[in-house]
Amino acid sequence: MPTTKESKSSIKKSAARLVRQLPDSAGWDDLMDEILVRQKIEVGLADLHGGRKHPHASIRKEFGSA
Repeated sequence: MPTTKESKSSIKKSAARLVRQLPDSAGWDDLMDEILVRQKIEVGLADLHGGRKHPHASIRKEFGSA
């Protein structure tokens, strides 16, 4: 499921590039970690571009670290 307007073809190319960049010693968990990080970054960027953001101070206050 694409998290941005990225086409399936583009996602496939990005995934192949991600796999090529992993070290030869990488395992399945390493691959899954990289995919998860990439997905979370894309969701965050989509939220930012969609105007769904909160000031840093409000987040600190919400979690009691202000």
